[in-house]
Amino acid sequence: MHIPAVQKINFKLEEKQIEKLPRRLFLAYSIQYKNLALSIKKQLSSNNIKVSDFQQVLGCSKIKTKLPILLISTGKFHVQNLMLQNSEIYILENKKITKILPKEIERLRAKRKTAYLKFLKAEKIGILVSTKQGQENLKQALKLKKQLKKSKEVFIFLTNNLDVNQFENFNVDSWINTACPGLSFDNPDIINYYELPN
Repeated sequence: MHIPAVQKINFKLEEKQIEKLPRRLFLAYSIQYKNLALSIKKQLSSNNIKVSDFQQVLGCSKIKTKLPILLISTGKFHVQNLMLQNSEIYILENKKITKILPKEIERLRAKRKTAYLKFLKAEKIGILVSTKQGQENLKQALKLKKQLKKSKEVFIFLTNNLDVNQFENFNVDSWINTACPGLSFDNPDIINYYELPN
């Protein structure tokens, strides 16, 4: 039985918060804030802000828009994924709208570039596969191994709990993550499989 975890939060945005936003935007939300996102969408529309797109996002979602993004979520996980795709992001958290500073976006992108360069230079690659439901991606890992074994030594690590503190116990130069992308954002040793060129 699946019961969606939807937060029953509703409030009216203060005018000074709405004034921080551009006149046209993309509204994104994590699933537990769907009801709040619908309410915020109506509030923005009544304040002459056009919501051109409205979409639920996951930590690995690809967003095809050049519009500024307003994200309704909590924590770093969803916003970091969006920071790699867009340069103008606002987040609604604790009834306040905050714009992500360009230097924060550049800092994260620099970390991801470092991870990619490390992967290119690596001779020994570890591909991380989680056995957790919804994160398991063994098919992708096997595909990657086949593609990479011509130029690198590749190992697949299959586990239920990925513990980055254990990585130093293995003779691996770079890790490819096929599970939850949040594992990689602050770690220059890990690159997500979708960050690799096709």
